[in-house]
Amino acid sequence: MTAQPATTSAGPKATGTRLLLRTSLHHDGRRMAPWLALVTLLSVSSVLVYPWVFPDQEDREALQQAIDANPAVGLIFGPANDLLTTDGFNAWRTLALGGFLAAMGAIFTVVRATRGQEDSGQAELLASGVMGRSTRLLTGVAMALIGALATGIIAGALTIVCGGGTENSLLLACTWTVTGWMFTGIAAVAAQIGADARTSTAISVGTLGTLFILRGFVYSVEGPAWGIWINPLGWMQETAPAGDNQWWPLSLGIALTAVLLAGAFALEGGRDFGQGLIKPGPGPERGRARGPWGLAWRLAKGSAITWTIAFVLLGFVFGYFATSITDLIQEGSPLAAALASGAVNPDDLVGEFLVSVLSLVSIFAAIPSVQVMLRVRSEEMEDRVEPIMATATARPRYYAANVVLALLLPILYMGLAGVVIAALASGAELGVDVGEVWLQAFMMVPAIWTIVAVSVLIVGARPKVAVAAWAGVAATFVITLLGPSFKFPDWALGISPLWHAPNVIVADTDWTGLGWVTLFTLGFALVGFAGFRRRDLAVE
Repeated sequence: MTAQPATTSAGPKATGTRLLLRTSLHHDGRRMAPWLALVTLLSVSSVLVYPWVFPDQEDREALQQAIDANPAVGLIFGPANDLLTTDGFNAWRTLALGGFLAAMGAIFTVVRATRGQEDSGQAELLASGVMGRSTRLLTGVAMALIGALATGIIAGALTIVCGGGTENSLLLACTWTVTGWMFTGIAAVAAQIGADARTSTAISVGTLGTLFILRGFVYSVEGPAWGIWINPLGWMQETAPAGDNQWWPLSLGIALTAVLLAGAFALEGGRDFGQGLIKPGPGPERGRARGPWGLAWRLAKGSAITWTIAFVLLGFVFGYFATSITDLIQEGSPLAAALASGAVNPDDLVGEFLVSVLSLVSIFAAIPSVQVMLRVRSEEMEDRVEPIMATATARPRYYAANVVLALLLPILYMGLAGVVIAALASGAELGVDVGEVWLQAFMMVPAIWTIVAVSVLIVGARPKVAVAAWAGVAATFVITLLGPSFKFPDWALGISPLWHAPNVIVADTDWTGLGWVTLFTLGFALVGFAGFRRRDLAVE
């Protein structure tokens, strides 16, 4: 009998896609669920809560005036076209933020299914079977496209069921889906460029963050129209759900998705397996990291440099808002009531507004530190921590190196952004000087440490729910940005550590909150260290 030649993967490039897609959805589909749930919760809660929080026309008009006068809020959510109706409020609150969440889910899905598998060795195992060259990329792209579509369908349908207008809710849902599709294409391209999954994710998320901030900045400063139309996220904003209800900008997003995906598949043919188009240079002959402290910095150095540049730019963006306060805040205005909460003179209003601006910067400053702690978990799951534990390095020492780095980074970032904001504010005749504004920036750091300490606790004691490490950032974001305008009671506002940050710009500074956030930081950190010392490593 003549032996038959073994079947190879030299057939069509998409061979095996259907089977791999079905298997991947079965095993990894649940990873897309949190992003879908967040978008759905964001939209449904807006529709349900709005009539309850703002039952009267007077309350709604006050909200509209407050938001219109606060460019810092517009930086995140975009323009508030109509806050007098439930659909208008939902569109303002969820259009940009829901699209951001859908884009994040798409990015992680694509990179995990492509470069993530190459880095872990799973892709090589799959490639040994009957599978075409483009199968993994096609599978990852298909999963992300399906996830974004499911987000639009489920979140849109539940929004309508809970009382949202049909056309308004459908258009809003389509913007989330198309935003997810666009960043599926961006992530697919980045997966071919980056040296590894981490670099590919950084490129994709960095692109998303840059476009998101630029979109908000152009709207907040009422910039030129071309600043909107060169930005894909601006296209989605221009659909204006619950306003003009323009559907045609969605076609621009779909066209961009097609172009990006075509480019990604073309780039895939020009790179080596396990390598990106940007190849890292050779490392030193001998490793330079002589301990856990050096290793922690070595792993975080690249992203730290990128974030350093980002915070200088954020300082200019938020510093510009600070210089416009004299035109935006007048005693007795809704903005004064929302942000100052009882300030009785213009100097106090200026101080409260600067604290609000620095609070937004503080939320951004917590993100890279949470990433440092989550990297501990990813290194652990990739079996890179156990060899370190086999040496003379003790668990607490290894964990402490990463925790200390996570706590030091906010000092650097707030110092950089703070000095830029302080310089701009002091030059705008606001009655403040560089020193006190810069000092206020550092006064936010203990509150940031409390946010970061949540991730220290989760990664150390409950790593199976590592995604909960973002809980501190998410809760602080919602409470800080929406709490005053939504009339949250003091106990709810107090959940945010930033609410307890002392205000050194005003005459009477209350230092009590500093003690509370310090106690919570120490408590969270101690629980995290105890958990990391006792638990098993690399356990799902």
